[in-house]
Formats: sequence, C-alpha cells, structure tokens
Amino acid sequence: MIQVIPTAIPEVVIIEPKVFGDARGYFFESWSQKDFDAAVRPVHFVQDNESKSRYGVLRGLHFQKGPHAQSKLVRVTKGRVLDVAVDIRRGSPTFGRHVAVELDADSHRQLFIPRGFAHGFAVLSEEAVFQYKCDNLYAPSAEGAIAWDDPALGIDWHLSAQDVLLSEKDRRHPLLADAPELFDYSMDYYQ
Repeated sequence: MIQVIPTAIPEVVIIEPKVFGDARGYFFESWSQKDFDAAVRPVHFVQDNESKSRYGVLRGLHFQKGPHAQSKLVRVTKGRVLDVAVDIRRGSPTFGRHVAVELDADSHRQLFIPRGFAHGFAVLSEEAVFQYKCDNLYAPSAEGAIAWDDPALGIDWHLSAQDVLLSEKDRRHPLLADAPELFDYSMDYYQ
C-alpha cells in the first residue's frame, strides 16, 4: 500500500502511503515491514527518533561511520521541512550529489536515506515535528558529518543565511573534500 517515487539518486526514494480520508479525518499505514521490504529493500529498523524544531533550524549533515552506518526513513508529522541526502560513497557515480525533498505533514510522504549518505533537514514552517526510523543504534563514537554549507554540494536550503539556526557542533563540520572518513561505493554496508 505504498508507492515508491524515484529521485535523481536511485538508492534514495520517496515513499508515498495510500491515505484513506473521509468526513471523520484520515487513516494510513505509516510503516509496514512487508511492504517496505518488497518495494524498497529489506531493512530492519531498530530505533525511532523524534525532534521538534522552529523555523530556520538546520540539522546536519550527519551520518554514522563504518559498522554503525544507518539507513533512515524520515517523515514530518507537523509542519514542513526540506530534507536532504548527500551521497558520500567514494567511487559512486553520484558522489557529492544530493537529493532535496520537501516533506510536510499534509502529504504524509517519507524519504528513505540508505547507508552511505549524509542526512540533514531545514525547518521551513513556523514549527516542525520530524520523525525518523534508524536501522542501527546510535553510536556516539561513530558520529560523522560534513558542512551543511559546503559550496561544492550546492544545496539550496530554501532559507536565507541569516535565518539559519545551527547547533554549535553543526557549525564546525568539515567540507566534503576534507572529511576524514566516508564510505566506499564498492562495499556493501548492509552485510
């Protein structure tokens, strides 16, 4: 009961659920292991996270390294965000390219970000509640990140520079070219 919408990078896909609505409201299945495995790829999610942020907050671009790499399935339950996935697999034909998708509570769309990608989002509405499933547990020692404003990435975050609100940590990430540890396109990080 999901539709998979391809993006410019084949491994990153938009998931659109079938929504049933009437005068009472709506119903949709936000997650089905069986449907996801058949339509996208087998992934076993082990952790759900949620954040609430105000307009201008930008979180990213984050990833977890090596055996702690994570796939994410993200969605917005309140408000609107620009969600971004950057291919950081050295040797990939799409290395350094990104997919940017607006997600909002009304469309119920989700974005799947596979292992080997950095992820971030910017809040475009007054407030946003952002939920994401991860297929590997968070490991502080495996944290990795690249600069959200790396000119080589060319990401239009749909925010003016003076409106961007960052954590102190997100202000100090390296450019993609200077990142010490990324992913190798020839490795299968799902093994």
